Amino acid sequence: MIEVAAAIAGAQAAFNTIKSGVNLAKDVSSFAGPLTKWAGHMAELEQADKMASKPSWFKVLGGGAQAEAMEIFLAKKKAEQLRDELREIISHPAILGPSHWTEFIRIENEVKKRKREEEFRVMEMKRKAIDIAAGVAIFLLLTGALVGFLWLLVNA
Repeated sequence: MIEVAAAIAGAQAAFNTIKSGVNLAKDVSSFAGPLTKWAGHMAELEQADKMASKPSWFKVLGGGAQAEAMEIFLAKKKAEQLRDELREIISHPAILGPSHWTEFIRIENEVKKRKREEEFRVMEMKRKAIDIAAGVAIFLLLTGALVGFLWLLVNA
């Protein structure tokens, strides 16, 4: 499961690093590390939103889906605010210029795509395995209870 709070905190830290580095750097690629971290955290938030839109059945029954959805919503709003501020900083003609924002978007999209393909596929497989295991466990529990009840009726 994606930790939404950790993702937005990481995005904030990467944002702060980028913001302080932009004033010194001449090229976006000179602070590719923080940009990569930023894009990775943005991809995590997008994946968390996607997963929250299709919560597992036991999460819905437990009532945790709404709280998680609200946390993701607030984190996405914060991320949008940071992204807008970052766009203004990078695109400012006196700092880097609008062409660098295009380069930033390209780097961000590459990282998001790679992260989705690699990590999120594994997370989705784990989630499905947990759903199946929980379903089998509940089925076995109910079947055992039914057999036990029938046994008590026959032997009573």
